[in-house]
Formats: sequence, structure tokens, C-alpha cells
Amino acid sequence: MSITRISSNERLSGAVTFKDLVFLSGQVPGEGQDVSTQTREVLAKIDALLAEAGSDKDHLLNATIYLKDIGSGFAPMNEEWSAWLTPGMAPTRTTLQAELARPSVLVEISVIAVRK
Repeated sequence: MSITRISSNERLSGAVTFKDLVFLSGQVPGEGQDVSTQTREVLAKIDALLAEAGSDKDHLLNATIYLKDIGSGFAPMNEEWSAWLTPGMAPTRTTLQAELARPSVLVEISVIAVRK
């Protein structure tokens, strides 16, 4: 049984594949100033890592979304999330409020997918 690590450093891997499963680390935005922009940035990173691992958003099994402020961030994040998903292909999902790694990070998303 082979485990493949993608975009690894000494602390973590951006993605890990095992058999047909793809596990992504929590993805955070770059320079976006609001939740909508940051969500789009994170989703683009997820698209790229999934592609590198042989999967895509239509093969998501689960997503965990962390918001710095669920009160003000849930609606704009959800709007971007819904626009990104292919209709009828929504994964299971958990959304929660959390103190994130940097003060400027408003959203972090981690997903599990299956390879195509």
C-alpha cells in the first residue's frame, strides 16, 4: 500500500493520497481582504491540489470549513462555496468558528476526496 505526499515540507503535506482517497490539509488564502475573496483563493488552491492528486471538486466526500467569525463570514463564504460546487455534487460538510493561524486569515478549508 502506497502513500503519496504532495507539496510537502518538514511540517505537513498539502495533500496525501492513499489508495483512492485524497486528503488535503487545511488551505488558507493569500492576500484577500474579505471572506469572499479569501474563499475564492482557498477554493482555487483546493482545485489545484485535487488536480495534482488525480481528483476534482466533483469527487469530494467531506469538507471542514473554519471561519474566524461565523456570524459575519458564513453568508459570504457560503455564497462562494455554492457557486464553486457543481449542482448535485455537494459533499458532507462541517462549518465552525475557530481562531485561525494568522490574524488576517478569515477562512480555512480542508477536504477529503476520492480519485477519479
